[in-house]
Amino acid sequence: MSLLVTDVTVGDRPGRAVHVVDGRIAWVGDAAEASGAERVIAGEGALLTPAFVDAHVHATATGLALTGLDLHSSSSLAETVALIGRFAQRSPGTMIGTGWDETGWPERRGLTRADLDAVLGYRPAYLARVDVHSATVSTALLDSIPGVADLPGFSPDGRLRLDAHHAARQAAYGAVDTDQRRAAQRATLDAAAALGIGSLHEMAGPEVSGVDDLAGLLALAAEQPGPEVVGYWGELAERGGLDVVRELGLAGAGGDLFCDGALGSHTAALGGGPYADRPDTAGTLRFATGQLVHHIRTCTAAGIQAGFHVIGNAAVAQAIYAVEAVAAELGRPAVRACRHRLEHVELIDRVDLERMRDLGMVASVQPAFDAAWGGDAGMYAERLGVERALAANPFAAFSDAGVVLAIGSDAPVTPLDPWGGVHAAVDHRTQRSGLRPFDAFDAATHGGWYAARAEHPIGPLAVGAPAHLALWATNETLSAVLSDRARPVCRHLLVDGEPIGAIA
Repeated sequence: MSLLVTDVTVGDRPGRAVHVVDGRIAWVGDAAEASGAERVIAGEGALLTPAFVDAHVHATATGLALTGLDLHSSSSLAETVALIGRFAQRSPGTMIGTGWDETGWPERRGLTRADLDAVLGYRPAYLARVDVHSATVSTALLDSIPGVADLPGFSPDGRLRLDAHHAARQAAYGAVDTDQRRAAQRATLDAAAALGIGSLHEMAGPEVSGVDDLAGLLALAAEQPGPEVVGYWGELAERGGLDVVRELGLAGAGGDLFCDGALGSHTAALGGGPYADRPDTAGTLRFATGQLVHHIRTCTAAGIQAGFHVIGNAAVAQAIYAVEAVAAELGRPAVRACRHRLEHVELIDRVDLERMRDLGMVASVQPAFDAAWGGDAGMYAERLGVERALAANPFAAFSDAGVVLAIGSDAPVTPLDPWGGVHAAVDHRTQRSGLRPFDAFDAATHGGWYAARAEHPIGPLAVGAPAHLALWATNETLSAVLSDRARPVCRHLLVDGEPIGAIA
């Protein structure tokens, strides 16, 4: 099939046209010189760009938030409890919700199971905190998990972290039937398409979703035109993780392979001292360094990309040390060819920036985290103290060091919002830590393909590149959109040259 998108602004150049043949860009030039095609999309001066790539997503959980109980906007404990009670009246079965954040609540405490039991009675419920690294669960759900009280992170008040949280999450999501999962995944794919997102990196794993969930998502995405799903599986090689990667044909053995937790839940592993508001803890490293070395060695020898969830600087340093150890064994070229990924990388020591660059590693980051919790008075400052908080998410330092960045949302932790992510990367809450506008846009488009080892060598708008394109309802240039912090509506999304539909 051939398709001509004509009379568009490409970057900052108006009056352009793009000819797509068999899913790839065949020609880019002056609209007046464009030749015929089987189908023509008249741009009418609109902006045409590469489609966005969201480099870190949890599709089922995002869809459940889109279609179910989303607590991101609740401003108090009382409001949250009331929302839970109202949702319970219209939605039977196990309750799953996400997004509550007690750091701004006047009550200054989080949900407890007593709060849930008071409005739900004896009904299973899992309500994830906004970072999805801790949750409050009801008595009924606790009673369904054998041995949960003996797991690390258990609390009798129902606020669970670490292994206890993972067990509760598995129990709650295990109650979601196939039709619910499929509807949630479809809601995520549809929402992504409407936002001009042409590819999602699904960060699956045994502690996040499950093999059946991931396989179902990949099958759903292949059934009809829509955003591509790039699958990752976060499980150590010693536990069979690479078998899943091979069986499903995934991009890598990593993603949310949790080396630590999250700052909001006091479980990210910190170096240089404990949490400012919890001096009894500096977080937790979940694996021995030797386990990471074995995982990276096995992945590198097989030519498979490895990746890790690392938020605290102690976890970051541990993962980089493990990659260096493998580079010393198998050679730096073999390691660099794999482009091993670090997800989140919110706190990193300066020396580790150069180590990441030298090892060819990719930083998959979420600028919306800084927008939500950064600065000198946000949640990071509360957890870490102001000095360490202002050093978090150093995007400019990554860029200056030559580390490739890919931007994602970690939805449902923060919403699917690609333009918002680009603007947040530029407007960092710490002075001089933000990216230049075009660098931010590149990280949200080309960076995602690079991170998945699937980029076109010349660029996403070059002849021969896959036609993953977004046409926006604006006649501004890309420079103007970035300068104005605009969020234009997506008119058309093309994935492999296939139009997904007229969104506006």
